[in-house]
Amino acid sequence: MSIKGNIDSFESMGLVDGPGVRFVVFLQGCPLRCAYCHNPEMWDSTKIKQQYTPSQLVEKIKRYRVYFKDYGGVTMSGGEPLMQEKFVAEVFKLCKKEGIHTCLDTSGFGDASDELLDNTDLVILDVKEVDEKKYEDLVLQKMEKFNKFLEKCQKKRKKLWIRQVIVPNYNDNKASVLKLKEFVNKLKYVEKVELLPYHNMAEKKYKQLGIKYRLEGVRAMDKAKCKKLENELK
Repeated sequence: MSIKGNIDSFESMGLVDGPGVRFVVFLQGCPLRCAYCHNPEMWDSTKIKQQYTPSQLVEKIKRYRVYFKDYGGVTMSGGEPLMQEKFVAEVFKLCKKEGIHTCLDTSGFGDASDELLDNTDLVILDVKEVDEKKYEDLVLQKMEKFNKFLEKCQKKRKKLWIRQVIVPNYNDNKASVLKLKEFVNKLKYVEKVELLPYHNMAEKKYKQLGIKYRLEGVRAMDKAKCKKLENELK
């Protein structure tokens, strides 16, 4: 019986989830409970919206390759794609046979097989926190799985794009950014580091779902200040 992926949605012309034009697959399910998560409806991995086998998904992806054939490809995102690791590994293996660039957009919380990483061209790594205690407070999970995933990426010499969300009165300061810089400077194969400004547009969604929003009342991050902090990384 062929494995099936539980998929929330697609974006056929993504421009920020890897190099070039991307076909982005948002997989259902996430083990983290980030205080600033803007898609809590995707936490439940058993909630079935649509399912595809790897071959069915790759056939769908191939229909869009005219848009990304020169400089683009497919990005598996979430939720957390490592929750469906076997499915993603098979999709990427089929994509590589078709000459399609593959990108894994992940928080690094989960196990990654050799098969998956060997067929991954780029990892976009969402670094929630570099301090273990702050990481646990932010996502309500321990940091060990993230550390193991990153260690394996380094051993496999995977190209990395590092991202971190910047939240007002939490990590929107030079000291926090310099800690991230120190963390990144110890890594190899990093091609890019980006700071993403926090937004509070999901607050109403939490109320509708009956879920407590831990950042209630926190204003959106000033984009100009976020860009200034990003310059500290360079």
